[in-house]
Amino acid sequence: MRLKEKKVAVIGGGSWATAIVRMLLDNRESKDLYWWMRSEEARNSIIKDGRNPNYLSAVQIDIEPENISNDINYIIEKSNIIILCVPAAFLIETLSSLNPESLQGKIVVSAIKGIVPETNQIIGEYLQVEYNIPVNDIAVISGPCHAEEVSQRKLSYLTLGSQATEVAELIASLLHTSYIKTTISEDIYGIEYAAVLKNIYAIASGICHGVGFGDNFQAVLISNAIREMASLLNVVHPIQRDINESAYLGDLLVTGYSQFSRNRTFGNMIAKGYTVRSAQLEMNMVAEGYYASKCIHSIIKELELDLPICRAVYAVLYEKHSPTVEARLLAELLS
Repeated sequence: MRLKEKKVAVIGGGSWATAIVRMLLDNRESKDLYWWMRSEEARNSIIKDGRNPNYLSAVQIDIEPENISNDINYIIEKSNIIILCVPAAFLIETLSSLNPESLQGKIVVSAIKGIVPETNQIIGEYLQVEYNIPVNDIAVISGPCHAEEVSQRKLSYLTLGSQATEVAELIASLLHTSYIKTTISEDIYGIEYAAVLKNIYAIASGICHGVGFGDNFQAVLISNAIREMASLLNVVHPIQRDINESAYLGDLLVTGYSQFSRNRTFGNMIAKGYTVRSAQLEMNMVAEGYYASKCIHSIIKELELDLPICRAVYAVLYEKHSPTVEARLLAELLS
């Protein structure tokens, strides 16, 4: 599918949304760009100074003033490609004022690396059920790619997933730049679940670092995490896939190890004695793995799967177990 006119809307005002706006601005494909963000203050700052004052403030943004708004219906109406980039926990609230029919006939892309907590659905499933969007009009964006490195135009990689190859190719063409390399995949469900799980594993990585475990254990943790991921993906969406590809293993590695990983930082803070609320306030960013942990715990319980790392993270975050005790139990279980 090649649209005659490409009118792209980014929905969200955080660091990942800002990074995607940078990619779209640096990309040479002919398109119109629109941007929805909740904060009127941030919108005014971008119009006046060309910078998002709250996230990636060093990034210069050149967008038409009338193309950035906190009226989501206006932005959606103007666009035919919608990139959703808000935390999964806030997706329902963000779309609450939207006329559901306004998404019909448009390509909807999830750049959300989380799960809808109210429904325990990945974003693609939620869009199909709640908004009747055909699966072939849905795409997902996966890493390994951190917003902070995009802001510095460092070489990064994206995987674009859609069951419609032409849709994946279209989104890939819009995000490709000199520093963004893109590949496509048909595994839309596997990529989404992998993006959810890797945040939980990054929290585990942060917890284990926070209680004093070193790099040797981290290597064991991540090697077990990719096996856990494969076991869940093979149940929820059993197709032939190479779990060692960048969208799975690569994204897991960067999220588990990177200094920019908010989920790893969150886990480290929890291990150091922060409450969930105090860690969230100090970070001023959403760690998707916190909400995902509860959702995935429910899913694996229903499926009767044994995923020790996911279980340990849930025990620390929701059952108030000692991070040190859970890390030591994992050390005995993993190999």
